[in-house]
Amino acid sequence: MATRIRLKRIGRKNRPFYRVIVIDSRQRRDGAAIEEIGWYNPIAEDKSNNFELNEERILHWLKLGAQPSDIAQNLIKRAGIAMKWHLMKQGLDEKAIEKEIQKFALRKEAQVKDKLAAAEKESKKKAKESEKKVAAEEKAAEQVEVEKIEESVTVESETKEPEEKVDEKTQPEGDVEKPIEKVEEKKEDVKSEKTEKAVVIEEKPVESEPKKEVKEEVTTTKKSTPEEKLKVDESAENADSKDEAKDDK
Repeated sequence: MATRIRLKRIGRKNRPFYRVIVIDSRQRRDGAAIEEIGWYNPIAEDKSNNFELNEERILHWLKLGAQPSDIAQNLIKRAGIAMKWHLMKQGLDEKAIEKEIQKFALRKEAQVKDKLAAAEKESKKKAKESEKKVAAEEKAAEQVEVEKIEESVTVESETKEPEEKVDEKTQPEGDVEKPIEKVEEKKEDVKSEKTEKAVVIEEKPVESEPKKEVKEEVTTTKKSTPEEKLKVDESAENADSKDEAKDDK
């Protein structure tokens, strides 16, 4: 009878759990097992202790010609049974087999320690890198805050300077009511200027009339002919002679 050492699944959905069994190779996967020789839990947190095997019964079935599956063979190697079976096939004594197994266990422990040390170094490096990144981010944030504060200070100084200038103009030292008096005086001056302008506007049309008459006279004198001028001169001489005659009388 051809026998195999393989896994039989049990457990609920998405929570697998396996039993290591010896079964006839002609049986289906979940068929009746000849013997259960261990278990395997692939979802366990501690991967170093997620299986258990019965060494004596595995060696017994291996002597009878049982063939382990790939996953079962990996579990047998992890447990050190495959090495013992290899030494037994070479014909070594039990003492020599025990020494070799002890050496194998020491090598395995050293490998585990080396892995742990390497993992610790990597974790330390990552921690240092993360600390450097955090420090750089903090420095950048501090610089940004300082720049914001400087900008706010400059803006406040720029806004305060024109306000102080306005206050100096409107509020001189020691006199608070003077700006109000100045405003009232300005209002009175504006009113007086408006009244003066109104008076000037009313007087302008009266003065403009005689100017027009003068212009007309000038225009008439310009247009008079020489004959008219002689007549005007004769009339003037006649008037002068009449005045002299009246004086003689």
